[in-house]
Amino acid sequence: MRLEHGELRALLPHRYPMLLLDRVESVEPGTTLEAVKAVTGCEPCYRGIAEGQPTDRYAYPASLLIESFGQGAAVLWLLSRQPGTAGLPMFTAARDCVLLRPVYPGDVIRHRVRLEQVVHGAAFASGSSWVGTDQVAEFGSMMAVVRPADAIAGARE
Repeated sequence: MRLEHGELRALLPHRYPMLLLDRVESVEPGTTLEAVKAVTGCEPCYRGIAEGQPTDRYAYPASLLIESFGQGAAVLWLLSRQPGTAGLPMFTAARDCVLLRPVYPGDVIRHRVRLEQVVHGAAFASGSSWVGTDQVAEFGSMMAVVRPADAIAGARE
Protein backbone atom coordinates (compact mmCIF):
# COMPACT_ATOMS: atom_id res chain seq x y z
CA MET A 1 0.00 0.00 0.00
CA ARG A 2 1.22 3.50 -0.84
CA LEU A 3 -0.22 6.76 0.54
CA GLU A 4 0.20 10.12 -1.15
CA HIS A 5 0.31 13.43 0.72
CA GLY A 6 -3.44 14.08 0.46
CA GLU A 7 -4.17 10.70 2.01
CA LEU A 8 -1.80 11.50 4.89
CA ARG A 9 -3.69 14.75 5.47
CA ALA A 10 -6.90 12.75 5.73
CA LEU A 11 -5.34 10.45 8.38
CA LEU A 12 -3.36 12.89 10.54
CA PRO A 13 -4.58 16.08 12.25
CA HIS A 14 -1.27 17.85 11.50
CA ARG A 15 -1.10 20.69 8.98
CA TYR A 16 1.55 23.08 7.68
CA PRO A 17 4.09 23.59 9.06
CA MET A 18 3.87 20.50 11.28
CA LEU A 19 2.83 17.80 8.82
CA LEU A 20 6.30 16.31 8.45
CA LEU A 21 5.69 13.42 6.05
CA ASP A 22 5.40 13.72 2.30
CA ARG A 23 4.45 10.18 1.33
CA VAL A 24 4.21 6.62 2.59
CA GLU A 25 6.08 4.34 0.20
CA SER A 26 4.88 1.06 1.67
CA VAL A 27 2.96 -0.24 4.64
CA GLU A 28 2.06 -3.62 6.05
CA PRO A 29 -0.65 -2.78 8.62
CA GLY A 30 0.25 -4.10 12.05
CA THR A 31 3.89 -4.61 11.09
CA THR A 32 5.97 -2.05 9.15
CA LEU A 33 5.87 1.23 7.28
CA GLU A 34 8.34 3.16 5.12
CA ALA A 35 7.69 6.90 4.78
CA VAL A 36 9.50 9.79 3.11
CA LYS A 37 10.20 13.38 4.24
CA ALA A 38 12.04 15.74 1.89
CA VAL A 39 13.89 18.52 3.70
CA THR A 40 13.97 21.84 1.83
CA GLY A 41 15.66 25.14 2.52
CA CYS A 42 12.21 26.77 2.57
CA GLU A 43 11.15 25.07 5.81
CA PRO A 44 10.09 27.46 8.60
CA CYS A 45 12.96 26.22 10.81
CA TYR A 46 15.44 27.93 8.46
CA ARG A 47 13.71 31.30 8.49
CA GLY A 48 15.80 33.91 10.20
CA ILE A 49 19.21 32.29 9.62
CA ALA A 50 21.47 35.15 8.50
CA GLU A 51 23.23 35.01 5.16
CA GLY A 52 26.72 33.56 5.12
CA GLN A 53 26.24 31.14 8.03
CA PRO A 54 28.25 27.91 8.06
CA THR A 55 26.64 24.70 6.78
CA ASP A 56 26.12 23.27 10.28
CA ARG A 57 23.61 26.07 11.04
CA TYR A 58 21.31 24.41 8.49
CA ALA A 59 21.15 21.05 10.26
CA TYR A 60 17.51 19.95 10.44
CA PRO A 61 16.33 20.24 14.07
CA ALA A 62 16.46 16.95 15.96
CA SER A 63 13.00 17.58 17.41
CA LEU A 64 11.51 17.75 13.89
CA LEU A 65 13.30 14.58 12.80
CA ILE A 66 11.88 12.76 15.84
CA GLU A 67 8.40 14.20 15.21
CA SER A 68 8.54 13.16 11.55
CA PHE A 69 9.41 9.59 12.53
CA GLY A 70 6.64 9.69 15.15
CA GLN A 71 4.12 10.72 12.50
CA GLY A 72 5.15 7.67 10.47
CA ALA A 73 4.54 5.52 13.55
CA ALA A 74 1.14 7.17 14.03
CA VAL A 75 0.13 6.42 10.43
CA LEU A 76 1.18 2.78 10.87
CA TRP A 77 -0.87 2.50 14.07
CA LEU A 78 -3.90 4.21 12.52
CA LEU A 79 -3.82 1.84 9.55
CA SER A 80 -3.44 -1.14 11.90
CA ARG A 81 -6.40 -0.44 14.19
CA GLN A 82 -9.59 -2.44 14.10
CA PRO A 83 -12.49 -0.89 12.16
CA GLY A 84 -14.63 1.33 14.35
CA THR A 85 -11.76 2.26 16.69
CA ALA A 86 -11.96 6.00 17.31
CA GLY A 87 -9.57 8.62 18.61
CA LEU A 88 -6.29 10.26 17.73
CA PRO A 89 -2.84 8.96 18.65
CA MET A 90 -0.76 11.32 20.78
CA PHE A 91 3.01 10.98 21.17
CA THR A 92 3.90 10.41 24.82
CA ALA A 93 7.47 9.13 25.15
CA ALA A 94 10.67 8.19 23.37
CA ARG A 95 13.56 6.07 24.65
CA ASP A 96 16.89 5.04 23.24
CA CYS A 97 16.78 7.55 20.37
CA VAL A 98 20.18 8.11 18.81
CA LEU A 99 20.88 10.78 16.21
CA LEU A 100 23.80 9.54 14.14
CA ARG A 101 24.39 12.41 11.73
CA PRO A 102 22.77 15.72 10.80
CA VAL A 103 20.24 16.09 8.00
CA TYR A 104 20.37 19.13 5.70
CA PRO A 105 18.23 20.85 3.05
CA GLY A 106 18.18 18.69 -0.06
CA ASP A 107 18.18 15.44 1.92
CA VAL A 108 15.33 12.97 1.59
CA ILE A 109 14.71 11.15 4.86
CA ARG A 110 13.35 7.61 4.68
CA HIS A 111 11.75 6.43 7.93
CA ARG A 112 11.51 2.67 8.52
CA VAL A 113 8.99 2.04 11.30
CA ARG A 114 8.10 -1.22 13.09
CA LEU A 115 4.98 -1.53 15.23
CA GLU A 116 6.20 -3.51 18.23
CA GLN A 117 3.11 -3.79 20.43
CA VAL A 118 -0.38 -2.38 20.94
CA VAL A 119 -1.79 -2.65 24.47
CA HIS A 120 -4.86 -1.00 26.04
CA GLY A 121 -4.93 2.12 23.86
CA ALA A 122 -1.16 2.50 23.71
CA ALA A 123 1.24 1.63 20.90
CA PHE A 124 4.98 1.06 20.88
CA ALA A 125 7.08 1.50 17.75
CA SER A 126 10.77 1.40 16.88
CA GLY A 127 12.85 1.87 13.77
CA SER A 128 15.40 3.98 11.96
CA SER A 129 15.77 6.92 9.59
CA TRP A 130 18.02 7.02 6.54
CA VAL A 131 19.31 9.47 3.94
CA GLY A 132 20.41 7.40 0.97
CA THR A 133 22.57 4.61 2.37
CA ASP A 134 23.45 6.55 5.55
CA GLN A 135 21.54 5.81 8.72
CA VAL A 136 20.83 9.15 10.41
CA ALA A 137 18.80 8.04 13.45
CA GLU A 138 17.80 4.98 15.48
CA PHE A 139 14.61 4.89 17.55
CA GLY A 140 14.63 2.22 20.24
CA SER A 141 11.08 2.86 21.47
CA MET A 142 8.40 5.45 20.86
CA MET A 143 5.06 5.35 22.63
CA ALA A 144 1.71 6.90 21.78
CA VAL A 145 -1.70 6.75 23.42
CA VAL A 146 -5.09 7.24 21.82
CA ARG A 147 -7.40 10.00 23.00
CA PRO A 148 -10.90 10.95 21.80
CA ALA A 149 -10.74 13.58 19.06
CA ASP A 150 -13.23 15.83 20.86
CA ALA A 151 -10.96 15.88 23.95
CA ILE A 152 -8.16 17.54 21.96
CA ALA A 153 -8.63 21.28 21.45
CA GLY A 154 -8.80 22.20 17.78
CA ALA A 155 -8.57 18.58 16.60
CA ARG A 156 -10.84 17.13 14.01
CA GLU A 157 -11.92 13.52 13.50
